[in-house]
Amino acid sequence: MSDSFAVEALSLTHRYGKRLALDQVSFNVRAGEIFGLIGPNGGGKSTIFRILATLILPTSGTAKVAGFDIRREAASVRRHLGVVFQSPGLDKKLTVMENLKHQGHLYGMSGKSLITRANHLMERMGLSDRAGDLVETLSGGLKRRLEIIRGLLHGPELLILDEPTTGLDPLVRREVWDYLKQLRANENLTCLVTTHLLEEADACDRIALLDRGKIVAFDSPSALKSSLGGDIISMRARAPVQLRDDIAARFGLEASVVEQEVRIERSSGHEFIPQLISAFPTQIESVTLGKPTLEDFFIQRTGRRFWQADGNSDESRQEGRDH
Repeated sequence: MSDSFAVEALSLTHRYGKRLALDQVSFNVRAGEIFGLIGPNGGGKSTIFRILATLILPTSGTAKVAGFDIRREAASVRRHLGVVFQSPGLDKKLTVMENLKHQGHLYGMSGKSLITRANHLMERMGLSDRAGDLVETLSGGLKRRLEIIRGLLHGPELLILDEPTTGLDPLVRREVWDYLKQLRANENLTCLVTTHLLEEADACDRIALLDRGKIVAFDSPSALKSSLGGDIISMRARAPVQLRDDIAARFGLEASVVEQEVRIERSSGHEFIPQLISAFPTQIESVTLGKPTLEDFFIQRTGRRFWQADGNSDESRQEGRDH
């Protein structure tokens, strides 16, 4: 494994009982990038998060974080790693600064250096004026900022965040991502984020797209979308399978049926739509045209929509118990 990577995972496999949650997962995270583990609930994201955070050991395979092996050098991994969990870990009855002091003490920090570091991060994250406020008085967005500050307090090289925008409204979600980008620029920080929201993938430099414990794609969001090579034509029909077969017979094109919708990938789709309507005027009920999205890429690779993936897996239930 190369030390030029902030994270390098090799053949990570994990089981919850008989259920295979991760299946030979390999990927790397470059220093200084924002990397996304993107996938539906139950797809394996949080299992990878917990392995990298040294909360569990994989059934097989291994990974390095900041150059340290998660199996043999877990204590060193933790010193170089900041963690933001999906479930809040703040003490609501303490003030913002009191929460940060307690976090610092866990890492052997104290005195003036701890206060200076806390004040620096609060200023960066726009929390300086709330240092003496009780956490229970903060909004959801401010609490999430404080969670991020706690993860950064000891000066880690890598910050990993598990579903950091869960439960936040769209405006606050964008705010959290803006702060991550600022931290990357100002603190020379590497970030690894798990999320089940496809729209957040575009904020990442690169992503690993997960489904049912496997990586189905690994690249930049723009590269994955451009690989589809054309527009997406979607058609509603009373008999979608018949329409798919008729299109193949008439035009020699491969179409797919997803959720009773016939889908075609084709360049200059706006020019082809009139031909489709002319050829099948009674079969086509409606037509839409769009540029490729990550949802389209996921459909191409898996044959179903992103939200259709099974969120009731043993992985999801096991994680719920462990949290």
